[in-house]
Amino acid sequence: METVKTIAIDGPSASGKSTVSKGVAAELGFIYVDSGALYRGVTWNAIRQGVDTKNAAAVVDSMLNAEWEFFVKDGAATFSVGGDIPVQELREKDVREAVAGVAAMPGVRKFVVENLQALENFGSLVMEGRDIGTVVFPGSPYKFYLDADPEERAMRRYRELVEAGEDEKAHEVMESLKKRDQIDSTRKTDPLKVAEGAHVIDSTSMGIEEVIQTIIETVQGAA
Repeated sequence: METVKTIAIDGPSASGKSTVSKGVAAELGFIYVDSGALYRGVTWNAIRQGVDTKNAAAVVDSMLNAEWEFFVKDGAATFSVGGDIPVQELREKDVREAVAGVAAMPGVRKFVVENLQALENFGSLVMEGRDIGTVVFPGSPYKFYLDADPEERAMRRYRELVEAGEDEKAHEVMESLKKRDQIDSTRKTDPLKVAEGAHVIDSTSMGIEEVIQTIIETVQGAA
């Protein structure tokens, strides 16, 4: 396992990437990285500065003029923006609704990808996202793509929102997921797709622990 640097786990919204990636990282003693948090961080930073999140030039300008710091806390890579460490703020509805558009901006993607790649300086990583195996770490021999039926993914996201105190109707969540999938898979820069050589895992009828063990066994078998 000494030669492993980064395990890339990609997939659409609510496919189980976060829970699975955290579990794999914890069992292997790797650093967990949620690449989506950085895109949400860029979005949150723009919103709090009153920037129009549909204006790419303004979003990129606010991003580049912000002071970013990256560090590891409790086994996960995280960041601060201007001295503030956003956590719950990244999950607010206004950020969720704007992040897909912001994440499709080439200037934003370049900034995020470069900073994600630099995280290898902290040690071995388990990184989840939508283009980790295709763009961020295409050379990694440990690439996975998690998927699940849209209905199952919508119900997972719906339960997450209810638990977080946000009462969004299931059909609204389904429409939101479909819209996000459409944006992610059709954007011109780094669209969501299965990386070459990636192990595809359909988690629709699988338990979280089963998915985690499948990934760990695959990694250990290839190491």
